[in-house]
Amino acid sequence: MPGPLEGLKVVQVASLAPAPFGCMVLADLGAEVIRVERSGGGDALAVPSGYLDRGQRSISVDLKSTEGVEVLLALVEDADVLVEGFRPGVMERLGVGPEECLHRNPRLVYARLTGYGQDGPMAAAAGHDINYIAMSGALEPVGRAGERPYAPLNTVADFAGGGFLLAIGVLAALQERHWSRQGQVVDVSMVDGSALLTTFLHGMESAGLWTHERGTNFFDGGAAFYDTYACADARYVAVGAVEPQFYALLLDRLGLADAELPHPFDTDRAEELRAVFAERFRARTRAEWMEVFADVDACVTPVLSPWEAHEHPHHVARDTFVEVDGRVQPAPAPRFSRTPADVPAPAPDKLGADTDDLLAGIGLDAAAIADLRARGIVG
Repeated sequence: MPGPLEGLKVVQVASLAPAPFGCMVLADLGAEVIRVERSGGGDALAVPSGYLDRGQRSISVDLKSTEGVEVLLALVEDADVLVEGFRPGVMERLGVGPEECLHRNPRLVYARLTGYGQDGPMAAAAGHDINYIAMSGALEPVGRAGERPYAPLNTVADFAGGGFLLAIGVLAALQERHWSRQGQVVDVSMVDGSALLTTFLHGMESAGLWTHERGTNFFDGGAAFYDTYACADARYVAVGAVEPQFYALLLDRLGLADAELPHPFDTDRAEELRAVFAERFRARTRAEWMEVFADVDACVTPVLSPWEAHEHPHHVARDTFVEVDGRVQPAPAPRFSRTPADVPAPAPDKLGADTDDLLAGIGLDAAAIADLRARGIVG
């Protein structure tokens, strides 16, 4: 099945991982995504091929040349979306900023993903995920009490607050275009996006349910019923028994139902309770604990590595992971009843693999393509 975005054409100027991830999501859901690789050099850093570029086509163009810029503008003429992930001003200096592209195609959605946004005092500053979540307030609460904050991988800003927000912004602009018949610029900032992800924390704090001391709250490691525990085989389980009925089942299966324990919400005695839980969980392997908790809602699950998650029976039953070109990777999501997304096609086998076909698609004949290649305008 082609997916719900069949017929949507997206041109992305290849950049760092966050924007390609957003385009991967669009491609997974059926959009035609064309990656424009900058063959003439630039500040783009390659990401591992075969994952974020799955299901897409690739053309290699020197965007520092007049002819290369014209190739990109020709691709934009019949596209629905252009995506770029560079610092403010880079695309304008190349001659493919919003003004030029929207002049060629007034219905174009021009999506821009940056760290700090298109304006503001830090718009031109360099940064990475850790910097963006530090600025947005999403990093400071992460860590154990009395310890320094630690970066929770690079998923919060790069992918959740960046790539996913990019995809949402593109789809929202396309929906608006349905009525206005006009394109527009979508300014996606990873600082804005990661700040948005802290909305719940702001609500908790305003209600007096969140302290400002790291690692002392219910969801940041301050509560024993919301934590991870080592098992006898040095593997881990995750416990999220927040509600009373789940907590009661947790105690029952741990053999602690009748024990005198600190109240679960008494954060001053959380370490006492955590020590009791830790001792119990160390008595059996992870697999043994999964058997103990298999038939009850105690909110106890195995902590699976990214490399073993695909083997879990639940993921196997739902095809949560798929094989693309012999490599296991997460499947497209979400799922649709009438227009389900298919298993993604493999990524291009090399950068610019579809250059000739795409150039022919914008009206160039074989001689013109050969000339561009001979002069290094296309790769």
